[in-house]
Amino acid sequence: MSKILVTGAAGFIGSHTCLVLLQSGHEIYALDSFESSSSLSLKTVSKINHSKSNEKSNKLHILKVDLRNFNDLQNIFEKIYSNGEEFLGVIHFAALKCVSESVNSPIKYWETNLIATINLLKVMDQYNCKTIVFSSSASIYGNSEQSKIKENSDLRPLNPYGNTKVAAEQLLNDLFQSDNNWQIAILRYFNPIGAHSSGLIGEDPLSEAKNIFPLLTKVALGQQNKLIIYGNDWPTNDGTGVRDYIHIMDLAEGHLRALKYLIEHTSKIINLNIGTGIGTSVLELVEVFQRVNNVDIPYTFRKRREGDSAVTIADNTKLKNLLNWAPKRTIEEMCIDGWRWQKRHPRGYVLDR
Repeated sequence: MSKILVTGAAGFIGSHTCLVLLQSGHEIYALDSFESSSSLSLKTVSKINHSKSNEKSNKLHILKVDLRNFNDLQNIFEKIYSNGEEFLGVIHFAALKCVSESVNSPIKYWETNLIATINLLKVMDQYNCKTIVFSSSASIYGNSEQSKIKENSDLRPLNPYGNTKVAAEQLLNDLFQSDNNWQIAILRYFNPIGAHSSGLIGEDPLSEAKNIFPLLTKVALGQQNKLIIYGNDWPTNDGTGVRDYIHIMDLAEGHLRALKYLIEHTSKIINLNIGTGIGTSVLELVEVFQRVNNVDIPYTFRKRREGDSAVTIADNTKLKNLLNWAPKRTIEEMCIDGWRWQKRHPRGYVLDR
């Protein structure tokens, strides 16, 4: 049974990816500081996996680690490698990710996101563990002039969060140029929403939600009076921002595919857009959510936020060709699954707070 290290494992994307990895037979070492996520997400992942597989062995090891502490990270590797074992690869999610917060607190973002990545790569290099899937973001493209963004598009991030992702990507490229024994997949996510179909795990930002889907569900629950839509004067069909929404389970499965590709191909560094290639405006998302879930979402408009862009849609041709895979779940499924999670957990993972 192969061991995979996952950082930022308790977060929205990390928890769903851990579930997919477990169900594929991997043993997971799940690292998180739990500063912006709940350990209950991973405990629930373990329960879901046991219920599906009827297997009670512990394949999910939950470890509280802040990647900014190099010694703690090194101790984990030492424990595994001193026993003659090794990590098959690493999936690196751990990072702060709120665009608006990054604008207000750039030092916090640069310190957290870059130190964590540097420490992780240092210890991986030390133990000759050179396979990594890195969590990047479509925010690195900024306001691209292309109708669909390709991986070779100019990198022009509009905010400090995007800047930290570009810097981490450059570090990975420099690392590969210095030692091409590395196997690196840089996944540039577009907009993950939805939840696992069980409704048992989903998105639960411990700080105030800033992205559209958690805010939308708060209105549906009556926890917020209206959905605030930032900008109705964007150069789009209805004036609201257009995004490429991807189901969280498709995104999780994309990580498994990318990891498998790296394992089967030596000496590679690849950049991949992970999106559906379909654009949905904020107003279209609201309409779909209302229709499929039979709820009303009152909304109001405010001026555009600094750091936002008008249209962000993936060209996922390279993803399809290289991994022989593409996201398959619809915007309707995203809205249904995401609402199922939120109805079951109106206060998120409240038991662990």
